[in-house]
Amino acid sequence: MNQPLQIDPEFASKIPPLTKEEYQLLEENILQDGVVLNPLIVWNGCIVDGHNRFHIIQAHPEIKYTVFEKEFPDRYAAIAWICCNQLGRRNLTPQQKKYLIGQRYEAEKLTTTFNGNRFTLADESRRSQNGNTYKTERTCDRIARESNVSRNTVLRAEDFAQGVDAADEVEPGIKEEILSGGIKTTDVAVAAIAKASPKERPALVKQLRQPKSPKSLPEKGPKSIEAIEPLDPPLITKPDSEPKIQSEPIEEHAEQPELATRPMTEIQKILAISTGMETAEKLADESTMFYELEDAVSTMIRRCLRCFESYPGLLKKKPYRCKVQKIFNEAIQFIQKIEQEEPT
Repeated sequence: MNQPLQIDPEFASKIPPLTKEEYQLLEENILQDGVVLNPLIVWNGCIVDGHNRFHIIQAHPEIKYTVFEKEFPDRYAAIAWICCNQLGRRNLTPQQKKYLIGQRYEAEKLTTTFNGNRFTLADESRRSQNGNTYKTERTCDRIARESNVSRNTVLRAEDFAQGVDAADEVEPGIKEEILSGGIKTTDVAVAAIAKASPKERPALVKQLRQPKSPKSLPEKGPKSIEAIEPLDPPLITKPDSEPKIQSEPIEEHAEQPELATRPMTEIQKILAISTGMETAEKLADESTMFYELEDAVSTMIRRCLRCFESYPGLLKKKPYRCKVQKIFNEAIQFIQKIEQEEPT
């Protein structure tokens, strides 16, 4: 390299930081090997992958390393690649994953062309300048397919990412707290910060740190929808990816555990979102909550089908089928209650 390597602040901001322990382990491995095994990926002299390795190299100039120059049509394509590359990490929090998906979507809409990354072939990713077409597929639909999430998840992820950046402008450093899960809040509350006027943003950022209302759900269940659900069930169920169905026979008259000990239902998740919004009155509009409701319903149907496909006896065996019907009655009663209510 003829020119010294540089760190672009915008590029670096897209990369989830390592924990102190992870950084120390990386440094120990590099020092033990005496060389950085993976090359630093750069574009126009700016690092797009390998920021932590570069910091270690600067602290230990004797360490040998290599550089690979990657071509991008513009910086937005480089940002999209960075996000895709980071999404391949296994130690991401749900918030970090949402942020990266949102940043990727925003970048791909801005770039004049997108030639793929290590997860997508170049000819599959090429699209038109306006960022909305890939043959007949919109950018958000393609990203949803490649990330194995729903289209609405991608759209909400963009709002979430913009809210995170807006919050960090008001209070530098809060971004890491949100993405690490240190601040427990809803996606809607974060997204609302970017939608608010500059004068309103400090108050909304302050509300992120406020304790939850006493009316919040018990601590045993999650307080908001944090995980990104896959769009389609895998052909082979991954270990620990879903709660396992007990294989022991169920007695028809056996006492069942209280609802508080069960995993949170989708209805409870919706109520949790609403409860979390009590501390900030301007956090959402109707269109935002439509996305939440659509994903809640599609998630419920998808997970039920996954259970029935993996365990067909749930519907074919009478004791199990009765139990399934009892579980579904909770959702049926909830829907009937909504249908009976008169709109104002």
